[in-house]
Amino acid sequence: MSDFDRPSLTEWHQAAAPSSPGQDPSRLDQRDPDGITIKALYTAADLEGLPHTDTLPGFAPFVRGPQATMYATRPWTIRQYAGFSTAEESNAFYRQALAGGAQGVSVAFDLPTHRGYDSDHPGVAADVGKAGVAVDSVEDMKILFEGIPLDRVSVSMTMNGAVLPVLAGYIVAAEEQGVPQAQLSGTIQNDILKEFMVRNTYIYPPEPSMRVVADIIGYTAQHMPRFNSVSISGYHMQEAGATPVQELAFTLADGMEYVRTALRSGLDVDDFAGRLSFFFGVGMNFYQEVAKLRAARLLWCRIMQSFGAREQKSLMLRTHCQTSGSSLTVQDPHNNVVRTTIEAMAAVFGGTQSLHTNSLDEAVALPSESAARIARNTQLILQEETGLTQVIDPWAGSYMMEKLTQDMADAAWALIEEVEAMGGMTEAVGNGWAKRRIETVAAAKQARIDSGKDVIVGVNKYRSAQQQRVEARDIDNGAVRAAQLARLAALRAARDQGAVDAALGALTAAARDGGANLLALAVHATRVRATVGEISDALELAWGRHRASNEGVTGVYGSGLGEDAEWARLRGDTQRFAEEQGRRPRLMVAKLGQDGHDRGARVVASAFADLGFDVDLGPLFQTPDEAARQAIENGVDAIGVSTLAGGHKTLVPALTAALRAGGAGDIVVFVGGVVPSRDHDFLYKAGVETIFGPGTPIPQCAAEVLGCIAALARRRMKSAAVPMDANAAADAARLPELFGG
Repeated sequence: MSDFDRPSLTEWHQAAAPSSPGQDPSRLDQRDPDGITIKALYTAADLEGLPHTDTLPGFAPFVRGPQATMYATRPWTIRQYAGFSTAEESNAFYRQALAGGAQGVSVAFDLPTHRGYDSDHPGVAADVGKAGVAVDSVEDMKILFEGIPLDRVSVSMTMNGAVLPVLAGYIVAAEEQGVPQAQLSGTIQNDILKEFMVRNTYIYPPEPSMRVVADIIGYTAQHMPRFNSVSISGYHMQEAGATPVQELAFTLADGMEYVRTALRSGLDVDDFAGRLSFFFGVGMNFYQEVAKLRAARLLWCRIMQSFGAREQKSLMLRTHCQTSGSSLTVQDPHNNVVRTTIEAMAAVFGGTQSLHTNSLDEAVALPSESAARIARNTQLILQEETGLTQVIDPWAGSYMMEKLTQDMADAAWALIEEVEAMGGMTEAVGNGWAKRRIETVAAAKQARIDSGKDVIVGVNKYRSAQQQRVEARDIDNGAVRAAQLARLAALRAARDQGAVDAALGALTAAARDGGANLLALAVHATRVRATVGEISDALELAWGRHRASNEGVTGVYGSGLGEDAEWARLRGDTQRFAEEQGRRPRLMVAKLGQDGHDRGARVVASAFADLGFDVDLGPLFQTPDEAARQAIENGVDAIGVSTLAGGHKTLVPALTAALRAGGAGDIVVFVGGVVPSRDHDFLYKAGVETIFGPGTPIPQCAAEVLGCIAALARRRMKSAAVPMDANAAADAARLPELFGG
């Protein structure tokens, strides 16, 4: 090597361990939760036998990118996923974002819309306009895109449960803007399988839901050649705790199921495969995230070849990426700018086709305008100031990256083969297997964070003495709902009700007999002004609503804490409570309203069960009255409300009022999740005992909750009508000593 001799690996080994010559430097290697070894040193030997290290971008198997020139001629599309309040407010945000450099519109709908309810449904009052924009009809959709030329602006819509009426509303809104269906470009998510695993914004059971997917693929293949009919999403799996390999494997396995569904409907694979797209999350495992996207293209090419695809566009995986929401912290929130930048770079190095960067304040509330601008500018800076776009796949040939790409592909393929062996992803979702796999690693991850094994700067290490405050957007939920109700009333008063009834009847009949294309019928129903809720109800008449299993995992969080001293002390305190009271402390973990994001609720329930609590995990989508009734019937000491969607100011006071009305006003109520500090006093006045923000270690939560329950037990003992005997009185007297006062 020119003027220098190449050192041997033995010499490097000695240099790597000067204090103990000859010691195996593999001690520096680390094994990740997927079982992949991340080596401290890679050499040319790691490339030996790898099959795809000499390929080119734009050619199968597309490891180096789906396009030949990638960003050198066309950088990735800058998207900003957003939606809140009314269609008018979201429209103003989109137009401002497009003027500021965004290159496409990505719509976030509110939870009632996702779940197929109109804003006037009595069960959704707390959620209207909170975590996305409220859309009840084509009239809302027209306002949403007013002034946005839909023949030139690509639109991405994250919608799965109510995908038929929402996509129909977009199509009809474009028609009434003068844009024919053939000119529409963009993506509808239409990925229902992952909803049954992680995000839970489903409506119908899996089998009829797959019929919806097939009908949308078929309709768009015929009428919307520029539109992507499915965005197969791993992002929400990662947000629920999935590892990079799990996200990769389960996402591709979902894609295989959608291809099979379309083929069974009679379509030729090359008629639709080129309009399938993907959506991956990008977290803080930098190297793995780059390798994951490269491996995804490799595996999808292999998969599509197995389905007999012939055209190049059918073999290539194209993807949108979004930086991780779960990596954002409420502690030191300005650190989130750094996290998002690193994640964005991983997505770019991995070869994404479009990208959304999260705002620094999303662990607190909906993004403020200033935070959204920083997030958008992060991408502009990467495109315009860094030179990253000049080189196609700059990691190609890297000893580490090429080996890691193959390791990721091999590990994901092994998991896909497990799924295939049990009958495919519909079966793996239906029997709960995939969901349990993700929940298990999510609980283990939380244990590593809470024990300090995985460092989160500003949360479990390098904590700031001063809490940083950020501006947080607030939505007047009552005003939004009032506006939506007025618009719904006007629409129903002006339409031809007979035409609406006929259109809805045709939808129900087609759902029952498997006849006409459901999207075509939904488009007709939307033209005559049927609403999102009415179209969803028409299908529910034929199919019913899905009810998910409520089983959780246990034993994982506790084993992850191991011999942690604080955890051991808490287990002892819980055991002493059980001995004193003759029973274990009883906790109910509740999700109220339409918020289906249940990672936090399930991890907390698992951890408290491992601690020795009796834990009830309430079903999703409970009303406050239903949750209160379950808590009273089961005799719980405390209810923990997990909230991520902004409905806490309506739902939690309704819960405490229902408990008081049921004669159980002394049950301890605590809240965990995304609750802006400005709302804390309001919740305390409503009867909440304590609030735990994102990143609060579970042992800290458990200690405080156990103390509250012990205090409740003391109060109940004192007020009991039956006098205590001497032993019971002595035991009660010891409770303050055991539980801090």
